[in-house]
Amino acid sequence: MPPGVDNQPTLVFDGDCSFCTSSAMWIAHRLPANAAVEPWQRLDLSALGLTEHDVETAAYWIDERGRQFRGHRAIGKSLVAAGGGWKIGGALILIPPLSWLAALVYVLVAKNRQRLPGGTPACKL
Repeated sequence: MPPGVDNQPTLVFDGDCSFCTSSAMWIAHRLPANAAVEPWQRLDLSALGLTEHDVETAAYWIDERGRQFRGHRAIGKSLVAAGGGWKIGGALILIPPLSWLAALVYVLVAKNRQRLPGGTPACKL
């Protein structure tokens, strides 16, 4: 079974972007062993119900039931899965009105990720 299916939650990110890769590795060290963090370039996207366009425009969290969460919701879900104090921060990202702000911040970061620490021209959408 591919990641994100059969009880393996998975964070899907852009492996061509240094900023995204650094961020993904940060959360990978905090997630439980049953969760995967994978660049979309290594996955069978159709098996996950995703397209290349989907993953080129946002990170995705695929939960153990195969449900997809995009963008800020993916980040929130991954923080919840990390547990501890991160769980509280993740939950706040998912609840309005903070989720509205989180969505805006996610879009701003995604559009400017090449300018952020670790970002490269390859990060540009």
